[in-house]
Amino acid sequence: MISWPPGYRKIRHGELDSTNSEAQRLAASGETGPVWIAADRQTAGRGRRGRVWETNSGNLATTLLLRPDAPTAIVGQLSFVAALAAAEMASHFAPDADITVKWPNDVLADGKKLAGLLLEAGPGWLAIGIGVNLAGAPEGTEFPATSLAQLGIAAPSSEKALTVLAARFAHWYDAWMNKGFETIRAAWLARAGGLGAPIRARLPHETRHGVFEGIDASGALLLNEQGNVRAIAAGEVFF
Repeated sequence: MISWPPGYRKIRHGELDSTNSEAQRLAASGETGPVWIAADRQTAGRGRRGRVWETNSGNLATTLLLRPDAPTAIVGQLSFVAALAAAEMASHFAPDADITVKWPNDVLADGKKLAGLLLEAGPGWLAIGIGVNLAGAPEGTEFPATSLAQLGIAAPSSEKALTVLAARFAHWYDAWMNKGFETIRAAWLARAGGLGAPIRARLPHETRHGVFEGIDASGALLLNEQGNVRAIAAGEVFF
């Protein structure tokens, strides 16, 4: 039985515009966290690059607001911590599925997008938004999506999913704080999808093709372009 991690609070709403937006409002009001904010429904959920993130009934929409005791330059590494937590949560409920992580911040199930992350930061605070398709997934997306229910299992309630997610995040956050990013990097690579395979990396101003060689000590993607390994700090990956 996985229980709620000590030291973390939880706030649940029936409806919000966005859990990340609510985290920003709480941070502005002086909330110190760590606190998980969850909503049964989002009316203006968002993903990376301003995309809309649909939160259908029965899915998980949540944001962790915290104030990491770490240099601002490295708090972005917590996207890998969150991805590991989300992947392990999915594996907990779907142990027979092929759950992998996709750079920079997606979780896949059998090669389709199951969960996405969005990190947003302000003065001294970080909001880690996580959306997980539990009961349903959107159709017609650029990268095919799936849900736990579509894997043939009974979708857990968002409350049960959040409890497992929070527990696994607490585990990996402690590892990051006490052992550093290398421990997170090794665990993330062990779950990485497409490692050693050809990929297409869409960058802000160009698209590159090569072989996915892994991530470096900062979390940047390593793209092997015919023997020339290039580190990419920001972009999107397609297999």
